[in-house]
Amino acid sequence: MTNEKLTRRKYKKQKQKKKKILRTTIIILVALLIMIGAYLTSVYFNAKNAVDEAFDSAGRDKSELRYITVDPGKDHVSILFIGVDNGGGRDTSSNGLSDALILTTFNKNDHSIKMLSIPRDSYVYVPLRDTHTKINHAHSYGGPKASIETIENLFDIPIDYFVSINFDAFIDIVDELNGINIEVPYELYEMDSNDNKDAIHLLPGKQNLNGEEALALARTRKLDNDIERGKRQQMIISAILKRSISVNAVLNVNDLISVVGDNMKTNMSFDEIKSFAPYALNKDLAIDHLELKGSDMVTDAYYYKLDETHLTDIKQILQSHLEWEPKEN
Repeated sequence: MTNEKLTRRKYKKQKQKKKKILRTTIIILVALLIMIGAYLTSVYFNAKNAVDEAFDSAGRDKSELRYITVDPGKDHVSILFIGVDNGGGRDTSSNGLSDALILTTFNKNDHSIKMLSIPRDSYVYVPLRDTHTKINHAHSYGGPKASIETIENLFDIPIDYFVSINFDAFIDIVDELNGINIEVPYELYEMDSNDNKDAIHLLPGKQNLNGEEALALARTRKLDNDIERGKRQQMIISAILKRSISVNAVLNVNDLISVVGDNMKTNMSFDEIKSFAPYALNKDLAIDHLELKGSDMVTDAYYYKLDETHLTDIKQILQSHLEWEPKEN
């Protein structure tokens, strides 16, 4: 056999081998695309079903301050996050006190977010009962709707959406994310979600906290006050948001959906939730954390009396962020 024939045969074998490798690569890529497509389809339908099951209109189709309904993809909107403590064998058949109230506004133009923690002991007017009392009592009087009406009255802005989540879900969400990275400000002994005294012990410094530990840090008021507690809650929510777009969260997304769906109530539809994607995908995501200044007030009970001048400033900040002009009374 001549050298020329050997060379042609060798070239032919190499060409066949390359074609085989190419075919194998294409098959693998197609298989991967099919698996990814099936996974995303599964995630999509699981998420939609979870949101459908969690839907609660709170007795209204839009804020009473709005003339028309809003679209999160086109309008500036607000969300009230309500944390409800249903742990420790507490009665869940009726509305309890809200343990955390975080008002968040979203500006569609620059995809900026402002987040305000409202101290649970704030002395405010509750329209449902036509009385002044602690703001966390509103939820026990009339659930999310009463909390929304109270906060709309306080800040003179529309509350378009609410998300109510109990602390059982909070623990599970953090655990599904394999913990969150948080700077713990001081040594802390706190009860766990079943009210076991001093079951949680944290040391100061940046560390990865599991669900029970993160909840303990969010709830404690032993070493500071309601304002600092609100700051910690905002910090924890920010850590959860950042962690939730990580690779680990994507891989565990179905488990996260299951946890949230079982423990959440919201008046947002699945399509409305999807409209918030540009905020989550913003690589320069920055959340402006706000706080309400005030002072201690003791009468028949302890209250947090809001500073009227600072309250007016916060109202104007939120109204400006929503480009909202309050109606004339």
